[in-house]
Amino acid sequence: MTIAASLPIAHRQGNLAPLCAAAATYLLLLVSGDGLLHDPDTLWQIKVGQWILDHRAVPWTDVYSLTRQGDVWLSTSWLSQVLFAATYSHWGWAGPVILAATAIAAAMGLLLALLQRHLTLPYALVFCLLAMTLATPHLLARPHVLALPVMVGWAGALMAAADRGRAPSFLLLPLMVLWANLHGGFVLGLALIGAIGLESLWRAAPARRLALTLKWVAFGLAALVASCCTPYGLDTLLGALRILSLGTSFAVIAEWRPADFSSFSPFAGALLALLGLALSRGLSLSPPRVLLILIATWMALAHIRSIETFGILVPLVLAQPLGTGIRPTASDAPRALWMVPPAPAALVIVMAVASATAALVAHHAFAFSATQTPVAAVDVLSERKGARIFNSYGFGGYLIVRDIKPFVDGRSELYGEKFLMDYFAAEDGRDVAGLLRMLDDNRIDATLLTADSPAAQILDHIRGWKRLYADAIAVIHVRDEQQATTPPK
Repeated sequence: MTIAASLPIAHRQGNLAPLCAAAATYLLLLVSGDGLLHDPDTLWQIKVGQWILDHRAVPWTDVYSLTRQGDVWLSTSWLSQVLFAATYSHWGWAGPVILAATAIAAAMGLLLALLQRHLTLPYALVFCLLAMTLATPHLLARPHVLALPVMVGWAGALMAAADRGRAPSFLLLPLMVLWANLHGGFVLGLALIGAIGLESLWRAAPARRLALTLKWVAFGLAALVASCCTPYGLDTLLGALRILSLGTSFAVIAEWRPADFSSFSPFAGALLALLGLALSRGLSLSPPRVLLILIATWMALAHIRSIETFGILVPLVLAQPLGTGIRPTASDAPRALWMVPPAPAALVIVMAVASATAALVAHHAFAFSATQTPVAAVDVLSERKGARIFNSYGFGGYLIVRDIKPFVDGRSELYGEKFLMDYFAAEDGRDVAGLLRMLDDNRIDATLLTADSPAAQILDHIRGWKRLYADAIAVIHVRDEQQATTPPK
């Protein structure tokens, strides 16, 4: 970034900066690549992707779980799963790490390019750093990161159209097709059409508003059709909406919990900085832009998973109003949306990044987080031929990889709100009777729970169950038929 900023020709600064930012982001993620492998969902995502490759089809029903076998389940991230599975089969864990790091880096570079249309490089970099910081806890080798550059490009292009008081080009529709096949978050992209479209109408002359409204409506309908260009067709929308219908169970799933302000966090700092910016600069935003910021803030407050959306969307909304105050002269007119960096310099950067990647992969073996993989415990269960297992939520993905049907796993939309609420109440020790009922009704012969699970502590004192194995990661309990049939003294 220092090199890019020192170039004497202004347009070259603008052209090289996004590529430099993308390269720096990629290398940073690659060096800390094991940090991208800290989510058990990555395991079953790869397993599903391999199933799709093997069967040349997408799943319509569940084939993995113990409790939902045969129920309807659509993989709304099928393309991401295929990409992760293909890279994993060829390069081991280095494949998903490189794939995820590339997508995240592309998103950050693209965000910087979009912001530079209105902001000078230092201001644009600050916003990109903020977005990266807010997204860091959720930067994992999972489908949502592959869709991240698509989300940035889609939201940025819509805002660019609104800034000009125009309707977006239909050439953007392939982005929606790609997004809908990569991740179920494409529903956000559809919602943004209406929210950002209001800004375009606000800026347009009254005589143009009717015609412009019709263009935005036409684009919205076309985007809706484009989102159904997947192997599931119209059912793509139904599959994505099932995730949004989990209701109160969001509160017990870690990534869907509300934001916590009991201690200072980057998100709290971002909200305070946003408030300070508004107060110090006296920003006057149009009502549609205020609405966009309020919606993004509410989403981030309601679900920590949406904090990364806040970090990307808010800078795009603020860029044009801030740029007007920072660079009011005619010579600082917005740059073109797409800028190609100088070919020789770009080639040098790409080759340097490729060389660094090859060198690191040759000397470092990426490995999935050991705390998410109860290897030794599952080995014990396999030796005992355990088949009906009650497991902690985070162990479901690993059980799927080991071809053991989990009681529950990260596909929350498959299990539904009631099942998840009952399960977490039982596993957390808040409903002991419910726990025992689940074990009996599902004919569970063994449990695989985290070492600190309240349910594991409870089973230590429940007649008919005995602790078979324990380590720092997992605890196994099995039925003790002899104790169960022996009358208490």
